[in-house]
Amino acid sequence: MATHSNSGTFNQVNDMPDNKNFAFALTSLTSLFFMWGFITCLNDILIPHLKGVFDLSYSQAMLVQFCFFGAYFLFSLPAGAIVKKLGYQKGIVLGLLIAAIGCLFFYPAASMHSYPVFLMALFILASGITLLQVSANPYVSMLGDAKTASSRLTMTQAFNALGTTVAPFFGAFLILNEAADALSPQTSAESVQMPYVFLAAMLLVLAAVFAWLKLPNLSLVEEDAQKDEQEDSGSAWQYRHLVLGAVGIFVYVGAEVAIGSFLVSFFAEPSIAGLEEYQAAKYIAYYWGGAMVGRFIGAAVMQKVAAGKALFFNATLAVILILVAVFSSGTLAMVAILLVGLCNSIMFPTIFSLAIQGLGKHTSQGSGILCLAIVGGAIIPLFQGVLADNIGVQPAFLLPIFCYFFIAYYGLSGSKVKAIAN
Repeated sequence: MATHSNSGTFNQVNDMPDNKNFAFALTSLTSLFFMWGFITCLNDILIPHLKGVFDLSYSQAMLVQFCFFGAYFLFSLPAGAIVKKLGYQKGIVLGLLIAAIGCLFFYPAASMHSYPVFLMALFILASGITLLQVSANPYVSMLGDAKTASSRLTMTQAFNALGTTVAPFFGAFLILNEAADALSPQTSAESVQMPYVFLAAMLLVLAAVFAWLKLPNLSLVEEDAQKDEQEDSGSAWQYRHLVLGAVGIFVYVGAEVAIGSFLVSFFAEPSIAGLEEYQAAKYIAYYWGGAMVGRFIGAAVMQKVAAGKALFFNATLAVILILVAVFSSGTLAMVAILLVGLCNSIMFPTIFSLAIQGLGKHTSQGSGILCLAIVGGAIIPLFQGVLADNIGVQPAFLLPIFCYFFIAYYGLSGSKVKAIAN
């Protein structure tokens, strides 16, 4: 399988004199994965909250995810260029600063009681997160041997999932609880102000820490790999496994975000559980918690099992669980849809590390392309919102099934490393 093929980029890392710093660098990076997981998952709380505050339809409420993940589409390629120019570490610091500015914009958005200003704040915040993703994901993949890149990225992504597991409790308590007690839509909107000011402060602290840390300079690794590459031209787009990997990231993020975005509405359905919003929000933690547990398990399992096979297995199981959730009711439907989180666990890091294998000097560009594909999180939930408005929340969950079919194909066949013939 492609997982076990080596590239010059990764092998060079093992010979670097600061190899002993890799464990420290990985440990430091886990804090970033935690923070952007936490922030991204808060959108699942914001959607039902803003839907109520501004009296929105499902498709209008999904503009939250459209603006957030749309930033990945617009900012990913520029972010790849910024990382190539500044290096991974400075890219991380700049990403944290931009994300902090986005969080601070929530304060005036709530004071003005303006949905468009909320959407602008989300766009700025997501632009910073995009730069973090473009910097940190390939950096983690290159901190060691290519054979264990999927395992390593899965481990750090587990801390991303820890953030997404904690966030629903934070959001339910500080945002939805406060909103439930509010006397007017204006005061209800203001319940988001202090949580996001707190997040801005945390991001600024992390930016200061990463500006101070001495991390291995992996731009040197890419330069060494460039000397080793036979071809001295071309681009990442010529690699079939990268292009298909980008489609895989698009449909995976779209499916994961669409499911998470509709969980509160799904659990509020009378045929499922009939829960109030602030009660339903707490169950989101089980969805993202499944992803966290699965990533810790996956990090160990994929030391032995080929990443492509693990991807195929998880995607197939996700299809079965969604079918159960759509065609059943009550507790069975609840449990089935929450277990999809466990299936999602290894998907992003596995697709990402399989897609950038063998890219050598094109790794930075490849990472930018893959982060560009995260725009799936903007588009697929919007389509599911339109479906929910027209055919109902529960049947709309059929849409993510098509996404998981493609991921199963990528794990089985599409991830094999090969260049597209010119």
